[in-house]
Amino acid sequence: MCNYLNKVNSPEDIKKLNTKEMEELAEEIRQFLIESISKTGGHLASNLGVVELTLALHKVFDSPKDKLIWDVGHQSYVHKIITGRKDDFKTLRQLDGLSGFPKENESEHDIFDTGHSSTSISVGLGIACARDIKREDFNVVSVIGDGSITGGMALEAINHLGYLNKKMIIILNDNEMSIDKNVGGMSRYLSSIIRNAKANQVKDQIEKIFSMTKTGNYIYKKADKFKDGIISKFTPQDCELFESFGIKYYGPIDGHNMKELVDILNKAKNKKGPVLLHVITKKGKGYKFAEQKPDKYHGVSKFNIEEGLKSSSSESISSHVGKKLVKMADEDESIVAITAAMPSGTGLNHFSVSYPYRYYDVGIAEQHATTFAAGLAKEGMKPYFAVYSSFLQRGYDQIIHDISITKKNVTFLIDRAGLVGNDGETHHGVFDLSYLNIVPNITVMAPKDSKELDLMMDLSAQINGPVAIRYPRGNTYNINKGSYDEIKLGTYEVLEQGSDVLVLAIGNMVKKALDVRDILLKENINPTIVNARFLKPMDEELLSELLKTHSKVVTIEDNIVSGGFGSRINKFIIDNNYNVKIENIGIPDKFVEHGSVDELFATIGMSDEQIADRIKKL
Repeated sequence: MCNYLNKVNSPEDIKKLNTKEMEELAEEIRQFLIESISKTGGHLASNLGVVELTLALHKVFDSPKDKLIWDVGHQSYVHKIITGRKDDFKTLRQLDGLSGFPKENESEHDIFDTGHSSTSISVGLGIACARDIKREDFNVVSVIGDGSITGGMALEAINHLGYLNKKMIIILNDNEMSIDKNVGGMSRYLSSIIRNAKANQVKDQIEKIFSMTKTGNYIYKKADKFKDGIISKFTPQDCELFESFGIKYYGPIDGHNMKELVDILNKAKNKKGPVLLHVITKKGKGYKFAEQKPDKYHGVSKFNIEEGLKSSSSESISSHVGKKLVKMADEDESIVAITAAMPSGTGLNHFSVSYPYRYYDVGIAEQHATTFAAGLAKEGMKPYFAVYSSFLQRGYDQIIHDISITKKNVTFLIDRAGLVGNDGETHHGVFDLSYLNIVPNITVMAPKDSKELDLMMDLSAQINGPVAIRYPRGNTYNINKGSYDEIKLGTYEVLEQGSDVLVLAIGNMVKKALDVRDILLKENINPTIVNARFLKPMDEELLSELLKTHSKVVTIEDNIVSGGFGSRINKFIIDNNYNVKIENIGIPDKFVEHGSVDELFATIGMSDEQIADRIKKL
């Protein structure tokens, strides 16, 4: 077992293998991935699908001289194995260990840090232009998934690439999945190409026919318009989209046929202008559970290989939100739900079943989703856009320009707020309180627990204007402190009355503040704990009363310190001339890497004990 894998420590080792040996290596890598990820967790299905493609890329191209750029990056595990990091896979996504995404500071073979989708073509084109300016000679290959190519940024890059006509290769990895099943016109278009695969075989045959004679070969090379005209007579129109942009299209190509992949990559390598290779792969290939349910095995925790993932008895907060929105829609026909290719991740899969005609999956297109919601609101609907915090950043201009200026009735259900753990800095949701704080006209709230989350969703339906509700990744929980009656807009609540220090916590940090209080009580420090559940509007009346009786104030948030909840409290104190000492506790102004959430809190000084120590010093 692992006869070939043990010998592979760099891309140069791949070049020594013949096709049969590479096929055997592919199976060994699949087994290695299954065994390794079962112990650490990680992105499984997507990596099982790109084994042959990755091997073929390293067979044909010379990394790192040739630039291989991975879109999203969660399918780069095989690339990491080949480029000398297989011995580090036991540390995958662990604190101080191997990242689950390409990292420039991890290897010279990781050309660009990626974590969000639809970026690889833009990056590749920039590198290709720089190459030509400097008169250098290397290949640029951007790998992008069929889900990611629906993103506006990818389409903008394709448009620019066709105009510039730069030598560059796009690998379109088509498995008809992003995380959930792909939707939209582009997905239908790619499917139609697959159905018309014979048309593309005709194009290859025409090329061979032209090349059989001296005259034909001359015509093929020189008479592009004549050649394209002849080919178009034999080629269905649904195969011409990319070529209409000026990008040579080849495909569909069997992404698990090693010889075919190597041959077509060599062919593309020798083309002068931009080329797109449409490669068909099977997400989860080689592991029956992942093949049967690729969405469930996209990102996994530790699992038993023989049994696969076990269903959890606990309910995720995301699923809880989805079910609550269904209940709200039962009572209000104007409520509609929007997701950007994340129905299961955000819990909206429940809504899609109950109200399919009031549910919209727009694909990986957060900008469009935000303005689309504004359009729905314009006509009296109540759209709820469920989206990960780090992905909502992509629609920031639309939040300001299309929703907040005219106070459109749109609610953002901001999932994965705060530190999310093993996916690292590209996925932590630690900027939303800051970037929403400065936007006028939007109500921003964060619940202390799952029961309060329900109340906030009920309140959102009553507010005339934009609303954002942020909540963390994980399972539902209830702290059973304070009131669970109807919430009034912009009100805080005192959960524990003390005398020594005023602790204002927001959202998920309320639970942490209560745990910190237990530590402080043992030190004879009795804090007042306040659930400051609204970033805006603030409860100025309660704040004023509390600041008259407390000379020391602490704010706690799982957001960067700059511009967030603590900054808003600071401004209130300054504007009203309160003479108090204040300590803002939150994420430092740096990017936090990957690891478990508890480990990461400890590394940034936000464990329960560390917060208690900071309060004691105050």
